[in-house]
Amino acid sequence: MTSEKVQLAPNLNVSRIIHGEMRLQEWNLTNQELLSFIKECLDLGVTTFDHADIYGNYSCEEAFGRAIKLEPALKDQIQIVSKCGIKLISDKFPDRSIKHYDYSYDHIVSSAENSLNNLNIDKIDVFLLHRPAPFFNPEEVAKAFDKLFTSGKVLHFGVSNFTPAQFEALQSHLEQKLITNQVEVSPYNLEHFENGNMDFFSMEEIKPMAWSPLAGGVIFNPETDKEQRLASVLRDVARELNIEHVDSIIYAWLLTHPAKILPIVGSGKINRIKTAIDAEQIKIWAASTGHNVP
Repeated sequence: MTSEKVQLAPNLNVSRIIHGEMRLQEWNLTNQELLSFIKECLDLGVTTFDHADIYGNYSCEEAFGRAIKLEPALKDQIQIVSKCGIKLISDKFPDRSIKHYDYSYDHIVSSAENSLNNLNIDKIDVFLLHRPAPFFNPEEVAKAFDKLFTSGKVLHFGVSNFTPAQFEALQSHLEQKLITNQVEVSPYNLEHFENGNMDFFSMEEIKPMAWSPLAGGVIFNPETDKEQRLASVLRDVARELNIEHVDSIIYAWLLTHPAKILPIVGSGKINRIKTAIDAEQIKIWAASTGHNVP
């Protein structure tokens, strides 16, 4: 079983299951071990990898790049997503005293160039603005995107955590089409079903990426009333459908949505990735089970 491919743009196909690198440094892998893990993902059809400049205190992209450097031919087999715009307080930037957003022309361009260098690649397939910012200037963002696109350093652009209005406001200033919005979606977090984003994605034929699809694991160790209630319903659905893993039900729930949600699986365990891929074959519509939607 391998992950299916989805067309995100006319000249860009990505894997339906995306691998997330936010916790890469927590897996404590050597460069060679990480390379082997990447190749296992590729064997499973997971060819798309999600990064951000800030992940791992600005270290995850560099670690991934060191692994890719061991086998440069893999660069032709993978698609890279990265993000910019958040400036963290970090020992790597001792002059920085407050966490803030920066969507200036200089920062967007330099962030993309730093990501290219750290990842040891020639192009970023999809470059996202990490979060909307109150004083964000779409005209300056457009100028930076144009520069990155015409130089061939970035092929496509998108956003993360934007509302429909924020998405449209930025798109109105751009030559390039925004091809995705990376948002938090899970049975635990229904924000983007409630704020109009999911309807917007379907209407505009935008395929969203879903970060934290398992709600950070709270469903597996429920404590609050909401977590316990949700975990109970998911276990009931899994039992009725004769599915072993609750996370399979969650992934299937996401994958069934007509907006073609692309779940980001941020695990360093290959079996967890296989579970997500297997869920592509589960055709589920929660209402058919007789239970309330989680």
